[in-house]
Amino acid sequence: MEGNMESFNYGLIGSNGRLGAETKKAFTEAGHKLLLEYYKDYENIISAPDLIVDCSLPEVFAKSVELVKRYNVPFVIATTGLTEKQFDELKELSQSVPVVQSYNYSVGIQILLKLAAETEKIVPDWDIEITETHHRFKKDKPSGTALMIKDVLSKKDVNISSLRLGNVAGTHTVSFGGLGEVLTITHDATSRRTFAEGILKSAEFIITKTPGLYSFKDVVFSKKG
Repeated sequence: MEGNMESFNYGLIGSNGRLGAETKKAFTEAGHKLLLEYYKDYENIISAPDLIVDCSLPEVFAKSVELVKRYNVPFVIATTGLTEKQFDELKELSQSVPVVQSYNYSVGIQILLKLAAETEKIVPDWDIEITETHHRFKKDKPSGTALMIKDVLSKKDVNISSLRLGNVAGTHTVSFGGLGEVLTITHDATSRRTFAEGILKSAEFIITKTPGLYSFKDVVFSKKG
């Protein structure tokens, strides 16, 4: 991916994980320099970063917040499975630094969310089901993305089915069923690279922003220039 701004120094929490490793690769290719790295039993701080990215687990959330406060820098968090208390802490943090939070950093998922919301408006009496499939190592169920899909729908009793199979990066389907026909909208993440690119896009978006809590929707649909 071509960088669209000057390079910056960043910190990465959870760099040893699948998404963290892919994110590190994307940032390096874009010309950004890793100066802070943290994961379980490992910490390496060369100097203060301009921004911190979190690709870890909810158990590390407190450390992530501590580091963001220490350096008073923008924060991009891709952690799924946050508790309500942790999300409240994130909102509080966003009063002092700009924060981008999303359970899914895929541009395609943002399009799916728009399509799902619009489809429900057109066929409000149809049945709706959501299905999500992920690799066997994913701990949270249902996925944060499935909950995002449910949140854009006006019906709140929509069922979510979760599958944990092999090494699937992420498949999300929302199905609308009428009498005699079924419409399905599906997004397949064929590689974690798509999430890493979204995180990179978010970092480049947030680094010049004022404090506040931003979503990946804000990043994807922001007006350029």
